[in-house]
Amino acid sequence: MSAPGLTVFQGLAGDRNVNGWEGAAALGAEFARRLATDVVTVGTRGTPIGADWRTELDAAGEGFRSLAERYVEVFEGGRRPITALNRCAAAIATLPIVARYRPDAVVVWFDGHADINLPGNPETFYLGGVAFSAGLGLWDSGFGAGVAADRAILVGARDIDPPERELIAAGAVRLVAPDDLEAAIAGRPVYVHIDCDVLEPDQVATEYRVPGGLTLDRLSELCGMLARTEIVGVEISELEGGPSDARALADAIVPLLVAD
Repeated sequence: MSAPGLTVFQGLAGDRNVNGWEGAAALGAEFARRLATDVVTVGTRGTPIGADWRTELDAAGEGFRSLAERYVEVFEGGRRPITALNRCAAAIATLPIVARYRPDAVVVWFDGHADINLPGNPETFYLGGVAFSAGLGLWDSGFGAGVAADRAILVGARDIDPPERELIAAGAVRLVAPDDLEAAIAGRPVYVHIDCDVLEPDQVATEYRVPGGLTLDRLSELCGMLARTEIVGVEISELEGGPSDARALADAIVPLLVAD
């Protein structure tokens, strides 16, 4: 098993409140305890802006560049990134580095939303709404891309905007039901992104609440299945709870943390 490169991101990433930073810090501390490893904190907290995606992306630039550099360092060191992100938009910085070093990996994106809107669509305002589409190269974020459509799997999305449905129908990403995830992966290496709103709203504290999500037990089952293949890395975003929620979430995803 490759050594973990544990990171907590504390920079701006389209935040509308401070809770994502607190959640990421709690999750990073829990991971550090379980993995008996040091955590590297990247980025500096600022004042939540709550603005349009372009304003938020410009404000996030310095932190995103630092996060990308951290991922290069982790991969160059032969380690496996395990990352607590405040917001899913920080994946704009991480996914291109994953694609650079592990183009063979499938990105499994657990989320209550699709996050593949495009700048200019009427539905596009929040930076997180264009987070996955940036890594897919559907628009130029300035941070790169590289995730191929045939290696992009969306799981758990149920609040999907009409333009996103059109992109899914066109093959920009594959939307699969949880029960079909193992077949979709087909034994390939996996990089896992988990947005906490993929869960049923009563499971852990998170900003967006979308009914009809996974339970922590179901997420644990899926993580156990994923751990039967190579886990290239893991990133968790949008936790707004404290230590108790961090423990519950870590319990659910522990198969990914200790996977060979």
